[in-house]
Amino acid sequence: MNIPLAEKIRPKSLDEVVGQEHLLGKDKPLRRIIESGKIPNMIFYGSSGIGKTTVARIIAENAHMTMHKLNGTSASINDIKQIVAETETLSGIGGILLYLDEIQYLNKKQQQSLLEYIENGRITLISSTTENPYFYVYNAIISRSTVFEFKPLTPEQMIPAVRRAFQVCADDAGLKLRLENGVCEYIARGCGGDVRKSINTVELCTLSADNDGEALTVRLDNVKLLTQRSNMHYDRDGDQHYDILSALQKSIRGSDENAAIHYAARLIEAGDIISLSRRLLVIACEDVGLAYPQAITIVKSCVDAAMQLGLPEARIPLAEAVILLATSPKSNSSYLAMDAALADVRRGGSMDFPRHLQNKHFDGEDASVKGQHYLYPHDYPNHWVPQQYLPDTLKDRVYYKFGENKNEQLARKYWEAVKNKK
Repeated sequence: MNIPLAEKIRPKSLDEVVGQEHLLGKDKPLRRIIESGKIPNMIFYGSSGIGKTTVARIIAENAHMTMHKLNGTSASINDIKQIVAETETLSGIGGILLYLDEIQYLNKKQQQSLLEYIENGRITLISSTTENPYFYVYNAIISRSTVFEFKPLTPEQMIPAVRRAFQVCADDAGLKLRLENGVCEYIARGCGGDVRKSINTVELCTLSADNDGEALTVRLDNVKLLTQRSNMHYDRDGDQHYDILSALQKSIRGSDENAAIHYAARLIEAGDIISLSRRLLVIACEDVGLAYPQAITIVKSCVDAAMQLGLPEARIPLAEAVILLATSPKSNSSYLAMDAALADVRRGGSMDFPRHLQNKHFDGEDASVKGQHYLYPHDYPNHWVPQQYLPDTLKDRVYYKFGENKNEQLARKYWEAVKNKK
């Protein structure tokens, strides 16, 4: 049987697990729980290939429990019932640990079928998900579980695992190992924090390495050809998608053009120029706003150019838009004004209009004031005349406050001079 390298070198103890020091380091919470031998229901949250399944197996072995693994993409209620039935057999005496991978793919009814068994302790549930469990996992399951977040590994954390994988391959072949400088570092950087992917890459590199009968020689240029594109864990419907967009907007709002370019580059590398373009248009209106109102026009032109060009050239106008927005003065005054007005509309429902603002129509006999009496501002100096525009119930409401930027302050001074003139 041909056992994959990733399975062959899977850690057997917590000390062999790469990364996750915030959970598995000395005196850290998950390590203490595992060492206690009393295992609660848990949810492991994080991207793929970073140790969730490995840790679940170690937990099962340390607790002397029988482990069953199901995958949410294919598991059925009957599969769960078969595992429950095992609790009545000799193999279930020490307890059954069910590792349910990708629990987010189970529907609500399937997740509910677990509740009875995890409540009475017949099954200890460890589930994993690559999506935010608070959005995708049934609340009753979450309330009976502890959520632990696993984090992608840094290249520095992955290098020892990559070296070990190469050595295992060489030992299995009975050959010496020769690695060109930079091989391990290149693989560690190119696999996006995914240990499984890095080990699979090692296996490919050793299969295609130079073999002179005495040693395996792994060359950097060959590694570059075989190493897959950096895994950014980017899913247009998942958390990473919205996290990158959020980080982009907050970086631009904070006027950090370097961070903004970084997050834009991640979207471009993933080929998602549509989401990037849409978010840049939102930022131009929401965060730059009236401090530099021409920004929306410029950004729209950049977006149109990007859509016409397509990748890779689209990156150029999109970079211009990102830097323009990040380095522009900021104002959210119009955004706040609209939200305040919407709040009044939603509270007040349908409100009357001042009579002089209505379309011309016949006054009923019950009207206290006959005629529209609208004052046409263009007939007055500076094209302005005082009159009420808001409904009576809101006549003193102030929604818009001039921002503290040059553009809005110039407008404020102009209208103060006009409106205060008697």
